[in-house]
Amino acid sequence: MHPCIIDKVSAMRLRTSLFAPLLAPLLLAGCVNDTASYQIDGREHALTVRVVQDYFWKKEGIVRLTTIHMPDCQRQIELGEFPLAGLEIELFASGPGLYTLRAGEETWQVETAGCTQREAPEANAVTGQALGNFHLDADKKLQFEAAEGADADTGSATQAAT
Repeated sequence: MHPCIIDKVSAMRLRTSLFAPLLAPLLLAGCVNDTASYQIDGREHALTVRVVQDYFWKKEGIVRLTTIHMPDCQRQIELGEFPLAGLEIELFASGPGLYTLRAGEETWQVETAGCTQREAPEANAVTGQALGNFHLDADKKLQFEAAEGADADTGSATQAAT
């Protein structure tokens, strides 16, 4: 092989190996990977929502719910993929240890004693005390915002960036 061709190939590999680490942060910049929690009884008894956007050009994110009732159980439930623009997941207390989440026409119901998912009511039939909602703020940070008049004894909101 001609020496000029080898030098060009080596130079191309060198450029690629130098620029790849510099480009990686740009590909990950702007991606959402955040959590927010609704604490029922401290950190050991909580509902945590996580939103993950795999690539900055995707307009959707995968939403997961983790029910925590330590030391008895902890379970993650995938809620699905949702558009990030206008993402809002409402949270309702539907009975002792029973919580309902609603995002548009989708609903989920979990009980925290055993961290199990239960059959959820239709979106227009959700009942219970409105506790607040999970949403992305202007900086794409997931937040839990308590509902006005929500009972202070039912829980508190915390955010945790990852």
